[in-house]
Amino acid sequence: MANLFDPIQAGAFALNHRVVLAPLTRMRSDMPGNVPGVLMAEYYAQRATPGGLLIAEATFISRQGNGGYGSPGIETDAQAAGWRHVVDAVHAKGATILLQLWHVGRVSHRSLQPDGGQPVAPSGGADGLGVLLEGGPGPATPPRTLGIEEIPGIVAQYRRAAERAKAVGFDGVEIHAANGYLIDQFLQDGSNSRSDAYGGSIENRTRLLFEVVDAVASVWGPTRVGVRLGPNNSFNAMHDSDPQALFAYAASGLRARGIAYIHLIEPRVKGNTEIGDHPPVAAGLLKPVFGGVVIAAGGFDGAGAAEVVAKGEADLVAFGRHFIANPDLPARLQAGLSLNAYDRTTFYYGDAGGYTDYPAYAAG
Repeated sequence: MANLFDPIQAGAFALNHRVVLAPLTRMRSDMPGNVPGVLMAEYYAQRATPGGLLIAEATFISRQGNGGYGSPGIETDAQAAGWRHVVDAVHAKGATILLQLWHVGRVSHRSLQPDGGQPVAPSGGADGLGVLLEGGPGPATPPRTLGIEEIPGIVAQYRRAAERAKAVGFDGVEIHAANGYLIDQFLQDGSNSRSDAYGGSIENRTRLLFEVVDAVASVWGPTRVGVRLGPNNSFNAMHDSDPQALFAYAASGLRARGIAYIHLIEPRVKGNTEIGDHPPVAAGLLKPVFGGVVIAAGGFDGAGAAEVVAKGEADLVAFGRHFIANPDLPARLQAGLSLNAYDRTTFYYGDAGGYTDYPAYAAG
């Protein structure tokens, strides 16, 4: 495990180790209002280590971008104040924390939208999508197609969210462009059938991604901005006719912008579930194209994480399920200690159970 505990510089972030808390939807914000509360501050502080990197859960940039009951936002003063308590608790432990900026596009429901409106998407039509609603999962509301005149407003939503995150005291932000959410919907031709400047060619379909990155970087500077991508992602009914060309082009454009890192979800996972026993491939394929720091995520245990870093295919590894169940995961991996088992039934919704009550390792 030694190479997981070598220091690394990722953009502006000086890190003591390479075990990252992945952005994990937990739906524990205080309702109504989608405000991060005391429980969330405790959860993140438990997983903070000196020089460690935490990527906070997907956080909607506007009510229009909300994709889950109990998911936190960064749109209102109350939400920002709640996040400030989280950031302060993490910084007190000496860790770095980024906010993941999220607009779900079509993966939403009228009950989550302003004034009960339709969700938005690059193109209309999306059957069989699910959303985590009040009381349990339910079907998404069919979306309407965004007018081209509305797209600058979407970019502005990201800019405003980046400004709020900076005012709160986060160390930087990660743009969520994976898992079938709005930016990913524009990227992949399985969800983007537009014929204007945001559809058709790869150059057009990556336009929104690059406009958002540029807007957010204008607030933070590029070295405090990361981007999460999901090459070959099939979650939320996603697919593309030439994903290798698409994501290579995206990675090249992000390299040119000098961002801190790209965060790649391996295609062996779909949502929160492994769909095959495959070796990691996404990070190894795109790292040479991007040329900078790569975080790999999806299906890793300690040995697999150490291997992908040793091979030079990734620089850091983000853990989800194991970090949920092991608040002291970096220490356990470094010492070769056994891990707590996770309880998938408590991943979403609820209170402290399955959230802040997992124990740290106790010798003997």
